[in-house]
Amino acid sequence: MKRVLDCIRILAEARKQVPAHLLMVGDGPESSPAERLAHDLGVDRHVTFLGKQNHVERLIPQAHALLMPSELEGFGLAALEAMACGVPAIATNVGGVPELVTHGEDGYLEAVGDIAAQSARVIGLLSDAQLHERMAKAARHTAVSRFCTDRIIPLYEKYYEEVMLIN
Repeated sequence: MKRVLDCIRILAEARKQVPAHLLMVGDGPESSPAERLAHDLGVDRHVTFLGKQNHVERLIPQAHALLMPSELEGFGLAALEAMACGVPAIATNVGGVPELVTHGEDGYLEAVGDIAAQSARVIGLLSDAQLHERMAKAARHTAVSRFCTDRIIPLYEKYYEEVMLIN
C-alpha cells in the first residue's frame, strides 16, 4: 500500500542527476525487500533505514521533501506533518492527499507508480533552491492556515451539532 520500493526507485533515478540521500522511517514487510533493491540499484550507501521512530517530528525538518508514493492513503497525515515543518510532499493523487496538497504550489501530486514523474519532482526541489524555498513556505502556510486546530476543531464541533439536531 505504501509502495516503499518506489521510494528506492525514485532515489535511484534522482541520483542520476543530483546528490540525494533517503531516510526511510518505519518498519514492516517491505523493509528487507527495500534494502535488497537499494543494494541491487547501487544506492544502498545513499539510504538510511531508521526503522520505527518515536519522534519523527525531529527527522522531518531535516528533509527537503517527503516521498509518499502510496497506492492507498486515508487523510495523509504524514504529508500534513511534513508541510507543517515546511517540507513539501511529493505524493500520489490518492485518498485524502489532494485535500492537503495543491499540486505545484505546496507540493506535488503524481500518479501511483510514476517513478519518472516523482523523481523529476525530487530533482527539481533538490536542484532549484528558489523553487524549494517557495514550496517550503507555501507548504508551511497551507498547514498553518488551513489545518490548524483553531480552525479545524470548530468545524468538527459545528458538524457534530448539526448531526445531533438531525437525530
